[in-house]
Amino acid sequence: MAQLIISVSGLRGIVGESLTPLIAAQYTAAFAASLPSRGAVVLTRDGRATGPMFAQAIAATLQASGLDVLYGDAAATPTTGVLVRHHGAVAGIQISASHNPPPYNGIKLFGPDGRVIPAKAGEHVIEQFHARSVRWVPHDQLGRYELLTDTTSAHLEKVLATVDVSAIRRRKFRVVLDSNHGAGAVLGERLLQELGCEVTLLGPKPDGLFEHPPEPTADNLRSTAERAVKLAADAVFCQDPDADRLALIDETGRYIGEEFTVAIVLDHRLASRPEKGIVVTNCSTSRMSADICQQHGCQLELSAVGEANVTDRMIAQKAIYGGEGNGGPIDPRVGFVRDSFVGMAQVLDSMAKNNLPLSQLAARLPQYAIHKTTIAIERDRIAGLFDRLRGHFADASASTLDGLRLDWSDRWLLVRGSNTEPIVRAVAEAKSPDVARELCEATARLAHD
Repeated sequence: MAQLIISVSGLRGIVGESLTPLIAAQYTAAFAASLPSRGAVVLTRDGRATGPMFAQAIAATLQASGLDVLYGDAAATPTTGVLVRHHGAVAGIQISASHNPPPYNGIKLFGPDGRVIPAKAGEHVIEQFHARSVRWVPHDQLGRYELLTDTTSAHLEKVLATVDVSAIRRRKFRVVLDSNHGAGAVLGERLLQELGCEVTLLGPKPDGLFEHPPEPTADNLRSTAERAVKLAADAVFCQDPDADRLALIDETGRYIGEEFTVAIVLDHRLASRPEKGIVVTNCSTSRMSADICQQHGCQLELSAVGEANVTDRMIAQKAIYGGEGNGGPIDPRVGFVRDSFVGMAQVLDSMAKNNLPLSQLAARLPQYAIHKTTIAIERDRIAGLFDRLRGHFADASASTLDGLRLDWSDRWLLVRGSNTEPIVRAVAEAKSPDVARELCEATARLAHD
């Protein structure tokens, strides 16, 4: 049986193997036991074909725990966060396996503040799950079930408030949106139409019948780029199945990628804001963000990898912006969730305000190359690898915020152990692809010493 992957923010697994309706119900019951005895929980799904089945099991479990269910059907993860706050719910659950292949599904948990639950709360849910904690109520205390008829208006309003709608409308941008049969087009089509765009939708129906592998990487989006060139698009927006991540393809059909999403909107946000402030990204996000903050006189702070870690730090530092380099901008004015819709609207706003095509917005930013790899190593040998890395790269400054990060003035290396596999993940960034690759290769050599 494939392994069930459990983290502090939720779980995911292969449907019918590690993840079954029974497991989903047990995990939901553990979450419900940690919540107030009454209240509403927003429940949504990302468009995968197995989502409706799990929605039934999860909704029944919530009702049997005395909680009301506000069911939004197919909706993006950031939309779920907005809905939790909009309806004053005590929690939210998104049924999603993010960018994993079709056999997978999963559950992501939200707190009453509309963001992914923080680590401490997540650890409590895991303890409750392993202890098989439940809180069933008698027949006359069952929760109610309500189908939400409008899941997009509240989110749409918040995103539109962050941009100059009139300026974007005047440009009449020609845009391709590749939602790849996930949940992204539910709000994405309406947002882009509100912004006056001529929109071509690829995979708009949220049925999980992905036309290409769901992670929005360059290799997976080759066919999308080819179609976009034929359509003469000004910009191509590519979402993952739950639409919290956004990759970009420019007007020439060139894959710009996910790292540039945060960089472009961050640069635009800071240029549009006269007062200074703090920005938070995780420690595996491109150095572009640091350079942009320095250029605009703002302070960048790094968090451990993981959306909950980024938002924890953003809230603690009252940050004006944040995000993760996997295409996930986080704008506090909208919510503390990675948000592809924020990315789309603010990229278009930057194109309109600067009167520049997407290719030039990317070209004027600092240019770096990132290399990523995984290295097999037993967990009890990781500490020794970190010691060898410190010795080998003695001229670098070291941080143990999340694994081991080594920094130089022009490059960095992050090595993190996996919680579920006997591997470490190495990520390096430098001005040259060769230098970034050599940092990862050196890590692999030291791991096998």
